[in-house]
Formats: sequence, C-alpha cells, structure tokens
Amino acid sequence: MKPHVTCLMVSSIDGRLHPSRWTTSPDGQRSDWTGAYETIHDQLNGDAWIVGRVTMAEMSKAPAHPPAEAGPEVERPFHFANRDAGTYAIALDRSGKLHFDKPDVGGDHVVVLLGADVSDTHLAELASDGVSYIVAEQSDIDLAEALEVLNRELGIKHLLLEGGAGINGSFLAAGLVDEISLLIAPAVDGNPERQAFIDAGPDGLAGKVQLSLKACEQLDHGIVNLRYAVS
Repeated sequence: MKPHVTCLMVSSIDGRLHPSRWTTSPDGQRSDWTGAYETIHDQLNGDAWIVGRVTMAEMSKAPAHPPAEAGPEVERPFHFANRDAGTYAIALDRSGKLHFDKPDVGGDHVVVLLGADVSDTHLAELASDGVSYIVAEQSDIDLAEALEVLNRELGIKHLLLEGGAGINGSFLAAGLVDEISLLIAPAVDGNPERQAFIDAGPDGLAGKVQLSLKACEQLDHGIVNLRYAVS
C-alpha cells in the first residue's frame, strides 16, 4: 500500500519555481508567498515530504565525509535510523551525491532513496550520520516500490511531493499522485528557459494523467490555491 500523495507547489503565473526571480506585486512580496506555502504545507498535515536531489542540496550543503574507520557491514536494501520520528524529509538521490551533517531537516528525520549502484562507503556515511536510506534493486529507483516500503516500514500515510520539476513529473508519469495543490502567486518569471513546476521529459503526460478541479480558493497577498484530483 502506498501513501496518499499530494503534490504541493507554489509558482509564478508562468509556472516557474524560484521566487527570487519573480516580478514584484502591490498585493504582497515574496516572503508572503512562500509563507502562504508553508501555511498550506502545515494544514495538509502530511507525515512526510519528498523532494529531488537538487532541491535537497539547497537545504543540506555538507561535504562528503566518509567514515575514517570501517564499521559494521552496511545494511541493504534499507537502513532505518529512526522508525519513530513521526515526520520525515525524504530525498530522491539515485547516484548518492547528497551529504548531511545532521539526521533531520527542520526536525523531520531524513530518509534518502538511492539507486542500486550506490557505494557501501556512501551508505556507511549516511548511517554514521544517523540518516535512513532505502536502496533500490536497480540503478533507477522504482518509485511505487519505494512508497510501499515507506508506508510499510515507517507508517507514512500522507506524503507531500514538493519538487523540483523532474521528481514531480516522474511521480505523475508513474501514476502515483493523488492530488495537486498549486499556489499561484501574482508574479511572472518570464524566462522560457527556466524549468516549469512539472517536467515529464520528452514523452510528456498526455494520456497518462487527468485532472479534475476540486477547489479554487483566493488567499491573502493575491495568491490563488488551485486543488485538483488526479486520475
């Protein structure tokens, strides 16, 4: 059984993700828009959130620091340093490029999803830092299988999918998203080369996803929250 997955994002009206690049508005400022996002994040009451490697790298900038001495044999296919954390910060990191200097992000225990090719040295580093991980059977991560493990082993029932664009597109293409909550700020980015909030690659999502509007709510500071059921 997989968790219920809500894709939660805030974007400009042209679908771009980085508020530092957006135009300003008399209705509010960038901190108001990101603050509204955090409010909705809390209201959704997820017990975990997941982002891609690039997004997590903005939150954890630790350098590589493999253990100086060999410890016990590393655990595969998973290692859970804290099964009772209650809330979890999950990162998709197929090649094992992320490093952490503590086992949580904002109090949420870190779990890393990795491809089969990740080295034992990297797994030992994660374990020594108190970070949990799940290693896939193949180099590419089976997202559906990973979600089932998260539900079975950690009791995660509601997962907030919070980008970037690549991981959002991968989850949608795999049929794993149950709903979308999109906050649109009164701002424009304007650069067509910047990534939109969903990138499903050259195959796109036509024929794979259907959206049904559940609600449209006007929030403070000119923000609109659009909520869609996904089938």
